[in-house]
Amino acid sequence: VAHHSLVHERLHYLFQTFCNSSHPMAMMLAAVGSLSAFYPDLLNFKDADYELTAIRMIAKIPTIATMSYKYSIGQPFIYPDNSLDFTENFLHMMFAMPCTKYKVNPIIKNALNKIFILHADHEQNASTSTVRIAGSSGANPFA
Repeated sequence: VAHHSLVHERLHYLFQTFCNSSHPMAMMLAAVGSLSAFYPDLLNFKDADYELTAIRMIAKIPTIATMSYKYSIGQPFIYPDNSLDFTENFLHMMFAMPCTKYKVNPIIKNALNKIFILHADHEQNASTSTVRIAGSSGANPFA
């Protein structure tokens, strides 16, 4: 998953089109929708492509979420670090600055990791239902 966390450099330009007061969730929605433009080979994906598509989505969503947050507070984007685990990388991209080294607090990492697990393992909530309905229709997850 870590090796798919980097997003296309042109996605940075998409964020520059938003107003500074844009809600981070609106920016994230637009950025996720734009991923289909960067992976046209998966517009007509087959069963064999499902796993790669899922891995790409799982890897890129934290990067896009942190880009949305960083843009909303006027800070530069932080690139993913493949040497970190999923939660450490998310915290790194959220709170690091290019001019200083960010040290992940192990207590915060542990708590956030549990939150991620609970969220991923949650039963049939609204977003799970939406993804299952869209996925069963054969829709492209990036579009």
